[in-house]
Amino acid sequence: MSSKYKFYDAEAIYFVTSTVAGWADVFTRDIYRNILLDSFRFCQQKQGLNIHSWVLMPNHFHMICSFRDGHQPGMVLKNIKRFTAIKIIDAIINIQQESRKDWLLPLFEQHGKQQKSNFRYQFWQHENHPILLDNGEMYMQRMHYLHENPVRAGFVRYSYDWLFSSAVDYYIEAQKGLLDLLILE
Repeated sequence: MSSKYKFYDAEAIYFVTSTVAGWADVFTRDIYRNILLDSFRFCQQKQGLNIHSWVLMPNHFHMICSFRDGHQPGMVLKNIKRFTAIKIIDAIINIQQESRKDWLLPLFEQHGKQQKSNFRYQFWQHENHPILLDNGEMYMQRMHYLHENPVRAGFVRYSYDWLFSSAVDYYIEAQKGLLDLLILE
C-alpha cells in the first residue's frame, strides 16, 4: 500500500474522500443521504469527529476533518462506512419502491466478491485517500475544491446553492463579515 494516503497524526486536519463502489449514484435519494448524514452527526457527538467542511455528491463525499479526544481517524471513518453500508444496503433490499434494486444489489455483490474481507456486498470503495492539510494554502485549496464539486459537475451554478455541502455556511459567514466591514466604516 502506498504511503501517500495514510493518517499520520490523529490531531491533524485531513482532506478525505469516500466513494461508493462502482461510482453508483446512491445519494440521489433522501433516505440514503440521511443515513450517511446521521452517521456523520453521531460520529461528531460520540467519536470525536470535527467536520470543518464537506460536500455530499451522488456517489461520493469529500470532507475536511480532524479528530479529538484520542479518537483514531481511520477507525472513525471505518465506523461511518461500515454502519452506512449495512444500513443503506438493508434499505435498498427492503424498500419496495427502490426501482434500481436489480441494478444496485448485483453491482455491490460483484464488488463484494472481489474482496475477501466482505461478507456479501461492498458498498464503499476501501480507501479514504486522506491528505494531510498542514498549511493554510492547502486547506483553502481543498475547501474550494470540495465546495466547487457540484458546480464542476453541472448540478448548480453557485456552490452555495448545493444543499448537501457546507458551502452555504461559509458564504453566509463571508456575507456577515462584509456587512460588519460596511457597518464599521
